[in-house]
Amino acid sequence: MALAVVRDLRERRTALSAEELLGFETDVMAGFVLARASAGCVDGTIRNDVSNLEQVRAWFDQPLWEMQPADADKYFGQVIRHAAKGTRLARSQSMLTYFAFLELRHKAEIHQLTGRVVECPIDEMNRPRGNKEAALRIPPTAAELGVLFSGWRGELITCRKYAPMARNYTAAKLMSLVGLRVNEVRCLDLDDVKWHLGRFGKLHVRLGKGTRGSGPRERMVPLINGADVLLRWFIEDVWGLFDDDHTRPGAPLFPSERHNRDGTSCRVGDDALRSGLTAATAAHLPSWEDKLTPHMLRHFCASELYLDGADLLSIQEVLGHAWVATTMKYIHIHRTRIEEAVLAGQQRAAARLEGLMT
Repeated sequence: MALAVVRDLRERRTALSAEELLGFETDVMAGFVLARASAGCVDGTIRNDVSNLEQVRAWFDQPLWEMQPADADKYFGQVIRHAAKGTRLARSQSMLTYFAFLELRHKAEIHQLTGRVVECPIDEMNRPRGNKEAALRIPPTAAELGVLFSGWRGELITCRKYAPMARNYTAAKLMSLVGLRVNEVRCLDLDDVKWHLGRFGKLHVRLGKGTRGSGPRERMVPLINGADVLLRWFIEDVWGLFDDDHTRPGAPLFPSERHNRDGTSCRVGDDALRSGLTAATAAHLPSWEDKLTPHMLRHFCASELYLDGADLLSIQEVLGHAWVATTMKYIHIHRTRIEEAVLAGQQRAAARLEGLMT
């Protein structure tokens, strides 16, 4: 009886260049998207899966099939340990689905090209536990926010503390017009308003939210939707009431009533801006009391930009998202295709009935 030659399955057979490997990885991902669409998954589910995989891939900085259980331990146990439970669960489920696809469709091919035997790095020992609860942030309509800001501005005439209320009003409306985060707004300096850039001027957002601990991400945000008029009014008519020097480097765009030891204005806190929006909502838009937040205003801005014809990449640039899939989650529009199809069918049925009766 002869002995068969046993070859190590992890032996690499074919060398690939970096470009070839990247191209193969891209083709595999495209196949994954097509397979999920063939399975009947809705576009939103596929986008979420791809977004989750892209973020894990960006952290790992290698093709995902190279991940080992120890890598997954580090990612879920350290990198996103303190992320929201839903985020951890969604990311692990996307990984499980993707590796099931790799094992079914590309296991032999990946081994032939890279020498790697595909095995899912998430197992019963490191898989995040729990159930994901979906949460949609549907913003108010343009008419509802119009009522809010109209009533809020009218209240400025009779309020006891004009400057702080005008500041809170301006910050909230700015978030609804250009989609800034509340901490991005409070960290703006007076010098960050670049009136000479673009057609309307731009805001230099120096402390934009980073991803995966990468640190602040800077971006330029155009003063669209009347944000330029709003800021000119605030700077020219309100800002000076906070008793600060407009020529001082680092002077905050949205000052606090409090002052530093040297007499300069402190920067407003996000709690003051949140409280101002909460109070104004209770007074002028009570149907949204305890529901309207600064982040909801960001969703409103994205939806309005999309309705006005802005493409997703432009909205992504304005909002400062690292992933366009994230931007897609911010778009909430009132699609009426189903209703229109039903109405058209009813009209056709009525026309046929009328034809039979005449």
